[in-house]
Amino acid sequence: MSVLEFGFLLLAGIGAGLSGSIAGLASLVSYPALLATGLPPVTANVTNTVALVLSAVGSVSASRPELRGQGRRLRPLLLAAALGGVTGAVLLLLTPSDAFERIVPWLIGGASVAILVQRPPRELAAAGAEHAPAPDPRWLPLGTFAVAIYGGYFGAAAGVLLLAMYLLSTGEGLPRGNAMKNVVLGVANGVAAVGFVVLADVAWSAALPLAIGFLLGGRLGPRVVRRAPQAALRAVIAVAGLALAVHLGIQAYS
Repeated sequence: MSVLEFGFLLLAGIGAGLSGSIAGLASLVSYPALLATGLPPVTANVTNTVALVLSAVGSVSASRPELRGQGRRLRPLLLAAALGGVTGAVLLLLTPSDAFERIVPWLIGGASVAILVQRPPRELAAAGAEHAPAPDPRWLPLGTFAVAIYGGYFGAAAGVLLLAMYLLSTGEGLPRGNAMKNVVLGVANGVAAVGFVVLADVAWSAALPLAIGFLLGGRLGPRVVRRAPQAALRAVIAVAGLALAVHLGIQAYS
C-alpha cells in the first residue's frame, strides 16, 4: 500500500467513523473507499467489518454520559446483537450476498422516514403533550437480533435500522438512542469481525489506516450529536438514509 492510499483510507475512515457514530452510515463512505484502492467486493466487505470495530470503540468511549443508567436495558440487547452478528457472518460466508438486495432499500427508506417523524418525550413535553414513561417492549431483543443478522450479513445502514427501532420503541431522544445504537452495533460488528479474521481473507494493510480513521471519527460523532440541534440532525440522518435507499433500490431493480 502506498503512502497516498494510506492517507486516503485514513481520511475515509475519519469521515466514515463520524457518519457511522451519528447516523449509522459508515459503510456508505468506507466500502467505496476500499473498492477504490482495488480490493475485490468480498474482501472489501470483510475488511470493512473488521475495521469497523474501532469505530465502535471510539463512539462508545465518547458516549459515557448518554449510556449512564442504561446497563440493565442493554444487557439482553447485547446478547441478541452477538448472536445475530455471528449468524449474519456465517450466512455471508455460506450464501450469496445479494439475497437481501430487493428488500434492503425498503427497510432503509422506512427507517429513515421513522427517524424523521418520531418525536422524543422532551420535544413532546415542550409542545405541551403529556408523556408517561413506559418500559421497553419485550420484542426489542428479538428486533435487535434480526437487525444484527442483517448487519453481519449485508451491513449497509444497519445502524439506521437500529436507531429508528430504538427511537420509536423506547421513547428516548436522539443522543441516548444513538448511544444505544453504537454499543449494540459495535457488538454485532465485533463478533462478525472475529469470524472473518478466522475464516476469511482480511486486507490488513487497508484495514489499519481505515481502523485508525474509524477510531478518530467515532470519537467525534457523539460530541456532534450532543451539541447539534436535534431536529436538524434528525432531518440530515433521514435524508442521508433515504438517499442511500434510493441508490440501493436503483441497483437492485435495474
